[in-house]
Amino acid sequence: MAWTAKRVVVTGAGGFIGSHLAEALVKAGAAVTAVVRYNSRGDDGSLRYLDSATRASLRIHRIDLADVDATREALKGAEIVFNLAAFVGIPYSYASPHDAVMNNVVSTLNVLSVAREAGLEKLVQTSTSEVYGSARQLPIPETHPLQPQSPYSASKIATDNISLSYYYSFNLPVTLVRPFNTFGPRQSARAVIPAVIAQALAGSEIKIGSTTTTRDFTYVEDTVRGFMLAGESAAAIGEVVNIGTGRETSIADTIALILRGLGKEAQLVRDEHRVRPDKSEVSRLCADVGKAQRLMGYRPMVSLEDGLRRTSDWISAHLREYRPEIYAT
Repeated sequence: MAWTAKRVVVTGAGGFIGSHLAEALVKAGAAVTAVVRYNSRGDDGSLRYLDSATRASLRIHRIDLADVDATREALKGAEIVFNLAAFVGIPYSYASPHDAVMNNVVSTLNVLSVAREAGLEKLVQTSTSEVYGSARQLPIPETHPLQPQSPYSASKIATDNISLSYYYSFNLPVTLVRPFNTFGPRQSARAVIPAVIAQALAGSEIKIGSTTTTRDFTYVEDTVRGFMLAGESAAAIGEVVNIGTGRETSIADTIALILRGLGKEAQLVRDEHRVRPDKSEVSRLCADVGKAQRLMGYRPMVSLEDGLRRTSDWISAHLREYRPEIYAT
């Protein structure tokens, strides 16, 4: 599908993945409306990192998706909607489960309801690998049981099922994209890779939670490619598709790769604030991407090592924006 002049809305465009997706769509020629959460500072989040020409090409809506009328106005005229808006902090969901669940469910329901009215070509809804919980089989296929091991995960299981219900009940052309552990430039220190890089650049001590857990770290460029392929694919309508690499790496090994790339040494210090409750910890994640390959032609292109290098370079250039001494929830 040619993206030229395609009318596209990206919700959550001020976030990490959302800003990269909005940028890629503009460069592909799409007419992009970027929906960001309103705040009194006029802060558009990670969209501030876009070059001036790309940013000028965006039509920015600053709203709260809990307001269905504002959501309707933002989605007016759209052909394809990528819904990435969500509260994504797992630690935050422990502290404020009601807020995390209500925000994620209500905003998604409003987007779905407006999309149903609008007669879209496609709605791409964002899931997360966290819905799988600790792997019962590896690699993890889309048919793996869903396990709500945190309030955040529970909220995303709910929005996944509500989204699919709109496909089954109302024939809304929904594709559910389930990204695994995306990392890259612009990601906040709430995530493990930027937290480790920022601490390593700032000193000789790295505060960390569990180092034995494994993740399928996927560079943001590959995740964005997966989203765009989902937006193009008729075969993926009504389907759930994993976006990852199929490579499982422990946190300890990831830290070693980061330090090696930076040419630094650091002492690892276990920080109990960064350790999940025992039954909530997701011990292993690794994507089976066979379905995404079959339906959409998706293949990861950026190696973990190359992605870590690019991310380290970006954080090094923007280190003043990170506060390595503070644990961001």
